[in-house]
Amino acid sequence: MSSLPLPLGDAPEAPLAERLRPQTIDEVIGQQHLLGPAKPLRAAFESGRLHSMILWGPPGTGKTTLARLMADAFDAQFIAISAVLGGVKDIREAVERALAAQTGGRRTVVFVDEVHRFNKSQQDAFLPHVESGLFTFIGATTENPSFEVNSALLSRATVHVLKSLSDADLATLLQRARALLDAPALTEPAAKRLIAYADGDARRLLNAYENLVNMAGGLAQIDEAQLERSLGEQLRRYDKGGEQFYDTISALHKAVRGSDPDAALYWFVRMLDGGVDPRYAARRMVRMASEDIGLADPRALRLALDAAETYERLGSPEGELALAQAVVYLAIAPKSNAVYSAFNAARDFVQHDGTRAVPLRLRNAPTRLMKDLDYGAGYRYAHDEEGGFAAGERYWPDDMDAPSFYRPVARGLEIRIGERLAELRRLNEETKKKS
Repeated sequence: MSSLPLPLGDAPEAPLAERLRPQTIDEVIGQQHLLGPAKPLRAAFESGRLHSMILWGPPGTGKTTLARLMADAFDAQFIAISAVLGGVKDIREAVERALAAQTGGRRTVVFVDEVHRFNKSQQDAFLPHVESGLFTFIGATTENPSFEVNSALLSRATVHVLKSLSDADLATLLQRARALLDAPALTEPAAKRLIAYADGDARRLLNAYENLVNMAGGLAQIDEAQLERSLGEQLRRYDKGGEQFYDTISALHKAVRGSDPDAALYWFVRMLDGGVDPRYAARRMVRMASEDIGLADPRALRLALDAAETYERLGSPEGELALAQAVVYLAIAPKSNAVYSAFNAARDFVQHDGTRAVPLRLRNAPTRLMKDLDYGAGYRYAHDEEGGFAAGERYWPDDMDAPSFYRPVARGLEIRIGERLAELRRLNEETKKKS
């Protein structure tokens, strides 16, 4: 999301992000997997075939810009609806305006920002008009449309995934912004820090840069000190481009792993206070639940996922309480990295081991030929055996010894899991001796 300067007639008081909005797709920075030669959106622009779509990607990646450019390219009426602020009334008005444009022989693009915020009935309201071709629907969302957009609407729209802008993309955008504002140069360390602070979000970069330039006064050059004065505590205490960012995350993870709920809460709040995206913290908590708790308490993973979903529904600051609840639960839950260790051991084993044949008894035999070749012959169906367990059956390639990857710890649910594994192994040994 950025462009060359707009014509002089445009209002100079408009925000920098708006003044740098691209006027053609060639001015768009990033998203070359969609806009490069022969890529999906480039093909749509060049073919003249306007289609309904969902633009899915992080904030500040150009979703609104692409929708506007699409409408401009086809000389279509552009109607924008915010799913956060809008409702059925806005949808009804959009339909009326589209009907009026259709009467005049003009097409319409209806753009719905944050489309995942509309409920099912609101999303369904678009269906008949998309099907009839009254307007082209373009939805923008930061959430996975598979979960947040109705399947009926999703089936009528192509999903295009936008990516966060790279550091190189943001550097190019910064150059354009500086040229437009005729601003002082940034020192290289200051530019790197500002780009890291933006974290792939073009709008965030431009808003921060505009504030920075406004505060720079008559400075010949803008350095890190001026950058810190402009962005204040947020940049100084929690800079994604520096050690503080990673150190704080590490401290939170270690406090959870060390079963200290108070310390975990402290570091979590430090992250929020420093400006971290709570979604990032939620993703790290899901990782902690898998890596450090695992099957000692399988509920931990579900609770972490529920907390992440709750935050998506409520946003800040209300949703942050659910994340804090998850942090405390993860900290006091019994710990086990047995599955984490087993997975890494299995992956390492497979990477260094050769490709071994699947035994015939473990292969499916969906065709007569496969049955004649003894696919599935000799397989014992565990549900037909006593206790639902085919004691003595072997599920490994025939030419290898059976390694042991998973070793449950004597904590939480894994105590019971360990007992169950021990009993199954005892039954296997008894069967081997008998045979």
